[in-house]
Amino acid sequence: MSDFRGAPQAQALPPQAFFADAPQRAALARERFFAEGQRPTGLVSEAVIQSWQRCLQARRQTPERLGFDPVSASRQHRALQRGRPLLQAASPVLQRLEAALAATGARALLCDGDGVVVHRTPSAGTLEPVLTLAARVGVDLSEAVVGTTAPGIVLRSGRACTVTGGEHYFDQCGGLSCAAAPIRDRRGQLAGVLDLSVEGRPFGFDAAALVGLYAGAIENALLEVADGDCLLLRFQADPLLLGTPLQALAGVNGRGELAWINQVGCSLLGAGVLPGRRVDEVFGADLAALLAAAGTESPRMFRLANGLVVWLVSRLQMQAGAAAAMPAPPAVQPVAEAAPPAADPDAPSTLAQHDQRLVLDTLARCGGNVSRAARELGVSRGLLYRRLAAMR
Repeated sequence: MSDFRGAPQAQALPPQAFFADAPQRAALARERFFAEGQRPTGLVSEAVIQSWQRCLQARRQTPERLGFDPVSASRQHRALQRGRPLLQAASPVLQRLEAALAATGARALLCDGDGVVVHRTPSAGTLEPVLTLAARVGVDLSEAVVGTTAPGIVLRSGRACTVTGGEHYFDQCGGLSCAAAPIRDRRGQLAGVLDLSVEGRPFGFDAAALVGLYAGAIENALLEVADGDCLLLRFQADPLLLGTPLQALAGVNGRGELAWINQVGCSLLGAGVLPGRRVDEVFGADLAALLAAAGTESPRMFRLANGLVVWLVSRLQMQAGAAAAMPAPPAVQPVAEAAPPAADPDAPSTLAQHDQRLVLDTLARCGGNVSRAARELGVSRGLLYRRLAAMR
């Protein structure tokens, strides 16, 4: 066992096992773990204890000075290239987050799925000896490099985490407080980590709640990026939550099956709802009814197969070269309790048919002006020309 040295607070520990504040609990936990070889259950979180154990097994010593090796221009470039899809989706959310943090002294760090920093809030000019080194594009914040930190634990566990003061493994990081939350892709894999950090002071707000909210917003933005033709569904029991990080998101493929779904959607649809399930089995409406809601900004009310009433907005996502080969959905009957809105009998019933009608109607409304129609559809002129050629 390594010796315990340099606790964040140089105060004598009271004899009783219960302490009123987190710094005292962390100090006692470090003494028990590092000096006495005891497991400090109840003094710090289980996630922190497990991280300490991994660092100890890697033969890291708590007094070590972290080098934070210089980051070359080429290394920064590689980090930004790898993180480009995440950065593009996250950019508007990060701007809002940084505006919210402007007067707090806290900094936001966005890491890719490997823990490499791809974005950081500029320093507020305060004394930040550790954050100044750690908060640089290209720096690796994984546990193997910087020990126990909130982003390092999220990378290992996939769960949101807060690490403050003496809960950090290395003595050098004892002045930091950090809260981090995961960002997942459509496969449920870790795509990135959002972290809030402050040095030399505690958070003056609930950092765990805030970072979870904004990580959810980035995840939703990442999920909404077009990746092949699909019907994008936004839904919630309260329509006021649509367009917020608390909305449910799902993608439906041309066979009328769930292609992906976020965690909020799983909680509304119920346990066992996984990609591959038919939409009529979970949404109480077939693909044609869901397509009928596409293109309208006002949410429509649907009764899910589990009986829960939700408000839903759908949008057809267009991706070059996919719609023409997309098969029609199987013929299915809506469940008995479903109450979908009445659909136009002449409405298209497949994604490909709906795609063609949307393109042609928009082009007609724009008087045949391809540039104007492309702007209205939110696609490039080249993509629109390719779609028109495929219809001939």
